[in-house]
Amino acid sequence: MRRLRPRTPAALALPAIAAIAFLLLPLVGILARTAWGDLRAHLTDPAAVEALRLSFVVSLWSLGLSLALGVPLAWLLARVPFRGKALVRSLVLLPMVLPPTVGGVALLLAFGRRGLLGPWLEDRLGVTLPFHTSGAVLAATFVAMPFLVISLEGALGGLDRRYEDTAASLGAGPLRVFRTVTLPMVAPGLVAGAALTWARALGEFGATITFAGNLPGATQTLPLQVYLLLQEQPEAATSVSLLLLALAMAVLVALRGRWSAAPADRAAAGPRDLPDGDDTPPPPRAEAATGAPTATGSWSLHAEVTGFNDLVLDAPPGTTIALVGPNGAGKTTLLRALLALTARSHARLVLGGTDVTALPAHRRGVAWVPQDGALFPHLSALANTAYGLRAQGVPRARARADAREWLDRLGVGHLAHRRPGRLSGGQAQRVALARALAARPRLLLLDEPLAALDQTTRAHVRHTLRRHLDGFGGVCLLVTHDPVEAVSLADRVLVLEDGRTLQDAAPAEVTRHPRSPWVARMLGRNAWPGTATAGGLALPGGATVVAAEPVAAGADALAVIAPEAVSLHRERPTGSARNSWPGTVREITAVGSRLRVLVVSPLVPDLVAEITPAAACDLGLAEGTEVFTSVKATEVTLVTR
Repeated sequence: MRRLRPRTPAALALPAIAAIAFLLLPLVGILARTAWGDLRAHLTDPAAVEALRLSFVVSLWSLGLSLALGVPLAWLLARVPFRGKALVRSLVLLPMVLPPTVGGVALLLAFGRRGLLGPWLEDRLGVTLPFHTSGAVLAATFVAMPFLVISLEGALGGLDRRYEDTAASLGAGPLRVFRTVTLPMVAPGLVAGAALTWARALGEFGATITFAGNLPGATQTLPLQVYLLLQEQPEAATSVSLLLLALAMAVLVALRGRWSAAPADRAAAGPRDLPDGDDTPPPPRAEAATGAPTATGSWSLHAEVTGFNDLVLDAPPGTTIALVGPNGAGKTTLLRALLALTARSHARLVLGGTDVTALPAHRRGVAWVPQDGALFPHLSALANTAYGLRAQGVPRARARADAREWLDRLGVGHLAHRRPGRLSGGQAQRVALARALAARPRLLLLDEPLAALDQTTRAHVRHTLRRHLDGFGGVCLLVTHDPVEAVSLADRVLVLEDGRTLQDAAPAEVTRHPRSPWVARMLGRNAWPGTATAGGLALPGGATVVAAEPVAAGADALAVIAPEAVSLHRERPTGSARNSWPGTVREITAVGSRLRVLVVSPLVPDLVAEITPAAACDLGLAEGTEVFTSVKATEVTLVTR
């Protein structure tokens, strides 16, 4: 069945067709008036050949000058905040809207013999730009370089900064990051801008004839020859115009759509799920047999963080700390503060007794694995893993050998030569972990490193990561929303709320006595905040919760209730439970072999009960069913906050 398409309004279609015709007719005119029989003779005329040669010389020198000056300028506009940026961007755009002849006059007044710099250039350096090939290059650069700057600035603006930040955390300095990560990832925008710049320089006329003149063999490029031929040999002018038209169309066809493609598109097309079965890792190799590199030394952690985050963090070598908390609590901000990559928080950082606060990110010895891994899409898994070692000056052969060992450790050694675009999400995350561990950091920052993995692969990687963390001589901070990860990987759990420390304790203590409603819910428990009373907890809505073991009256506290401790009834219970409230079933979900029932009540916060399917059938539960909930006082745990 054919899919119906909405009709295009005639009020829009007719003007659009007229615009196409307006742009097409001049081209058709050139094709219609070309003397095809004399085309070869016109284009092989010595004057035309010389003009073509000079056009290529001028345009290529102009492209080189535009790249040398325009690439740093585009980076400055895209990356560095400074006063007057809008004015600088306007200066970049000015040659695009300025009449070329006016641009030529401006160049003459700046670099001419009577201009601002012309006399100095001639007296001190012996350089005369007007009426010289170098003047034609300068004129072409003036009008063409904005195309490169605007195109590249847009590409840089669309590049996710996490790739550059990750490279810096692996030990790469700013210039190395720019050369090995930034430029390759914005290559489509750079190529498009360079091609447009070259094409614009090739066709430059007004500024060239005004500033450099029209001297055969020196400044007479093809556009200037067309102007002269049009007065004496119109047919030859048409043939040369056709050549310029063909060159311009060739550039546009070669680029087709590249100037509008953002670099992030390449990254978005990177890690994906591949139905090739490779996500199941091979059995891990024994540590003794691998000869894999290990980090030497031990580094304690002391961090004083101010700003959005306000906390002090101390940990001995070999400690793994899980950072948990709701979205916006400041977990990722804390990691970025330790890398000096955010203005929201500032960290005074001491690693192994050495204060690294004044050092930039690439010299701190702090490796970061962001949430999606941020693998460099233009490098293979092996080159990604070796990146940190190469940035630290390790010879190529040794770096690649060490990188391969780390990939084998994480079970992805057989994928070493694949690029991220050919890896599944789980495979890419393991490569990212291998890359961070291979860099031999003093402090390891993991931002939800296992979130993209399926349950089977997650269990394998969690076990492997635990084994490597046991031998890690530094401190590892692990952001997670998975209680299993927090318990199995971490020695301590740091609970954050609004950038502050709410709880910092062993996993078992946090599990038994969570001080945060969010953490309690993450652990699968009900958590109601309120004010402690002599018999339990007063809730904000006026209801009370009776607890067998009250805390000090007046304290800000949390009532923690396990879902399996909540009973459901169709009639008001008359048993020993001292806490009972009416409610309505809002949602029923299956969790393994049991059901979780969400009950909402006008008297108390939402309450989750966990029951068997048989009990739900006996009670006739469904969404909207009126029920009563009950909780024994001995099943209520009060935790002061």
